[in-house]
Amino acid sequence: MPFPRITIRHLSYFVALAEAGSFTRAAERMGISQPSLSQQIRALEAIVGTALFERGGPAILTPPGRDLLDRARRILLDVADLEDCRTTSTDPLVGTIRLGVSPTLGAYLLPALVARLHREHPALRVHVREGLPTALASGLASGVHDLILAQLPVTGGAFHSERLFREPLHVAMASDHPLGAKAILAPADLRGTSLLTLLPEYRLAEQIAAIAVAVGADVLRDYEGTSLDAIRQMAGMGMGLALLPELYVRQEIRAGDDVVVRPIKGSRYYRDIGLLWRQGAGRAPAYTLIATLLRAVAP
Repeated sequence: MPFPRITIRHLSYFVALAEAGSFTRAAERMGISQPSLSQQIRALEAIVGTALFERGGPAILTPPGRDLLDRARRILLDVADLEDCRTTSTDPLVGTIRLGVSPTLGAYLLPALVARLHREHPALRVHVREGLPTALASGLASGVHDLILAQLPVTGGAFHSERLFREPLHVAMASDHPLGAKAILAPADLRGTSLLTLLPEYRLAEQIAAIAVAVGADVLRDYEGTSLDAIRQMAGMGMGLALLPELYVRQEIRAGDDVVVRPIKGSRYYRDIGLLWRQGAGRAPAYTLIATLLRAVAP
């Protein structure tokens, strides 16, 4: 008699129950009866030879269950990617793509991208969700996102990284700041100044800290902005200098504002922007096309 094998159905029901935390909710999610779900979970436990959920209460994973959950998710993602290879073989830009994006990028790139996709590929739907870089990487690894648009490098999974462009950083300061008299700043001009920064979860915050060390500036840790707008406003109040990306500067700062912006001499201060997806993703041709479109719509 052949030994029973784990099936995709087993893993789908197992992941659904682990995420729902309830047999009732998981059964509703999967469109089956609760007894059928229980039967499939018991069958999976028999195959792996151990209990995956605690008994007598909510569906809480046992330690072996927690170990299996990550592997089960990866397997289901790989299967979904294989199916995408088949379903998008004729026209890659159809269906739905879930795009995660950093708040420091979305507002400045996505309107032009989404408008072009809607015009040239009406059969494609793009669902956009903003998030901090660490959450974006986690969501990409777990399948919440198909793609993420973020500052490079991004860690946290086996990702393909497509570099889109290199974006200069500029110095923003109060309109009456002494450095505003210069048309272009040298790195040495930042020595002894105070640099405003974002929350540590942002890749840009790490970069600002590294620049501060390189030029002999100080990072203001008593205020960490939640957005580029926040540190721009702090700069306008004279609390310090803000290093702002060019996309933001072009769209958000105008002559006569409470801040002035100056470029930094040389090309050492920039951020790399990239589009990332899981290695081996079945829709890689579609994602490559989106990367090409992003390069085209970036100013």
